[in-house]
Amino acid sequence: MGRHLISLIVAAAVSAALFYFGTGLHPAWWITWFAPLPVLLAAPQVSRRSALAAAVLAWAVGGLNMWRYEHDLLSMPVGICLAILLMPSLFFALAVLLFRWLVRRGAVWQAALAFPAAWVSYEYLTSALSPHSTFGNLAYSQMDYLPGLQIASITGVWGISFCLLLLPATFATVLSGYGTKGEKRALAIVAGIFLAVVLGFGYWRVHTAPASAGLITVGLIASDLPQNILPVDRDSAVRLLGEYSSQVQNLSAQGAQVVVMPEKIAVVLDSYLDTIDGFFTSAAARSKVNIVVGIIHVSPGARWNEARVYSPDGKVAAIYEKHHMLPAYESRLTPGTTRTLLRQPSGVWGITICKDMDFPLLSRQYGNDGIGLLLTPAWDFTTDGWLHGRMAILRGVEDGFSMARAPKQGLLTVTDDRGRVLAERDTGSAPFATLVASVPVRHTDTFYARFGDWFAWLSIAVMLVCTASGVRSRQSAPRG
Repeated sequence: MGRHLISLIVAAAVSAALFYFGTGLHPAWWITWFAPLPVLLAAPQVSRRSALAAAVLAWAVGGLNMWRYEHDLLSMPVGICLAILLMPSLFFALAVLLFRWLVRRGAVWQAALAFPAAWVSYEYLTSALSPHSTFGNLAYSQMDYLPGLQIASITGVWGISFCLLLLPATFATVLSGYGTKGEKRALAIVAGIFLAVVLGFGYWRVHTAPASAGLITVGLIASDLPQNILPVDRDSAVRLLGEYSSQVQNLSAQGAQVVVMPEKIAVVLDSYLDTIDGFFTSAAARSKVNIVVGIIHVSPGARWNEARVYSPDGKVAAIYEKHHMLPAYESRLTPGTTRTLLRQPSGVWGITICKDMDFPLLSRQYGNDGIGLLLTPAWDFTTDGWLHGRMAILRGVEDGFSMARAPKQGLLTVTDDRGRVLAERDTGSAPFATLVASVPVRHTDTFYARFGDWFAWLSIAVMLVCTASGVRSRQSAPRG
């Protein structure tokens, strides 16, 4: 028992370290594939209580990589930070206990499938209930591994999480002392073929992008100077938005056909909205470009987080209102309910704002609208610039469109529908950081855009079927 306890402590510590470096704001993608393996190997050899404790500790200690971000940067109370840390830890532990129970009953196929299916079920149900939707999803750890992302065009984000956990669950099942050699050999072969097909599809999709219907040049701009973060008085707002508008001609001279600026550049009241519109209608007409500008628009009785679109003919062509607000910080803003489509010679463009990209449904609706380019004003918090920007990129993979994203305190990024970063620049690199890059306006029909979260529902069904099957299985003695 002492040997098993020491092995369990080591397993929990190793898994915790792997989760710490394989997830969070700057994950090493390849580490995540192995993070659950030590705990899964140890769980069938110890008591339920010990396995539960080890799994909780592994996830919770690994999850401390987000503590400074949540508590120090976002100023979340300790109680909320603990809840954010412990809730996934408990569900991870329950998935480990389900795996342990099935392995010990000799239900090796069910164990290998139930573990990833249970976690995907948790992520999906959490996304439906949480105001942060998919933020924290395990799949975002893979954003630097393009072939692994492509399955999202079929399954959504859920398929990536499933594959990440299927591999260690299969290894742990095959190496356990339960089940027959024939069953475990067959499991290893089938799981290996499945993962090879998924990754083979990914490599194929990355290298076989169709010819683009149109290629345009986008210009992105943002300023992280302290006085430019969010001015609320009239003089400061007019000054800053005037400075942003004066940058348009320079971007146009570099070939930009559309210029995207961050969200919430300033607070603008109705009394001087015409002045602001005048800046950008003139700049758009003079430079012959489209301009997307993010502001907080305050009217009597309402305030919106808006992206205002100015066309080359010197008009306000469209207004998009952000759908999904960041709790507490944007609780006083009125959510929008409509999408904005801009039909251009290069193809169809869409508009979203920042946190909208955490929610797969809105992007899926844009995918079904046939957009080839999504223009996204945003505002990150410096530390989370990589992660939050990459989350948005995955929506383009899921639903078949390119994206130009312009945040404050983050990374200006231009990406295609395969998730490739075509150009990128840190917004803190200059008083007004700019980026000019060509991007394909290419819409790709995807299975996920058409059929939605079918894989998440399949995972729920698999988890239930495997659990029911395990109930009918007899307790198994350890075998080779």
